[in-house]
Amino acid sequence: MVQITDTEFRKISDYVKRHYGIELKNEKRALVTSRLHSILTEHGFTSFSQYFDYVISDKSGQAAIAMMNKITTNHTYFMREAEHFDYLKNHVLPWVKSVSAREKDVRIWSAGCSTGQEPYTLAMIMNDFFGPEKPYWDTRILATDISLKALDAAKKGVYSDKDIEPIPPTWRLSHFDRIDKTSYSVKESIRSDVIFRRFNLMDDHFPFKRKFHAIFCRNVMIYFNNETKYELVRKFYDITEKGGYLFIGHAESLNRDLTDYKFVKPAIYRKE
Repeated sequence: MVQITDTEFRKISDYVKRHYGIELKNEKRALVTSRLHSILTEHGFTSFSQYFDYVISDKSGQAAIAMMNKITTNHTYFMREAEHFDYLKNHVLPWVKSVSAREKDVRIWSAGCSTGQEPYTLAMIMNDFFGPEKPYWDTRILATDISLKALDAAKKGVYSDKDIEPIPPTWRLSHFDRIDKTSYSVKESIRSDVIFRRFNLMDDHFPFKRKFHAIFCRNVMIYFNNETKYELVRKFYDITEKGGYLFIGHAESLNRDLTDYKFVKPAIYRKE
């Protein structure tokens, strides 16, 4: 296996941090080496310097996308941090229903959606909450990630028996179709409520025409340094409706002196 030098690792980690906000600390060095090795082999590169030159010279951006597809972890699962979903159902959606009664429009963004478990869970909650009224509401969820590989898997909506174990039995029956002995697919009625798009949270401009009632960005900012994190939180705040919510991971927290969001409870913040 081609080994990465200190200089090569620093060049790649600086590039990833500058363009994608992700900090690759030295303990990630072995992971980066092993995950990128297949690309080096495929293209016949004999060093990571050759590979890095290839990435930065590729004007199409596809080489950088392929690199990030390899590096990013994309670990998630259904019903992760389930208390957030309870709060959405019991507090956020009733509020949205009252303030958006005329427009009948619910705007929720799953930022860093990985392989789709979070936005599909949100779609199932909305299906239950609105019930017979759902056809009269726009409940589509925006789900974004930087990894095309993760997004491709998310769009397919196919999961193993083990993947859907946390799902309530009633949801398994109503929102999933069994494909074979070991896998299920999310029903089209739920898949059609999720719009998947590739999006880089480090982009200077967020091109959204309307603000969101709730943003889920959970267990994403743990990879960012403080400066990057609070710049992202500022951009989130700007595109959150007044009274809207930001959900972050329980392993994350926000310094209340560094954000205009108001603390609601651990990992839940609100724009007042």
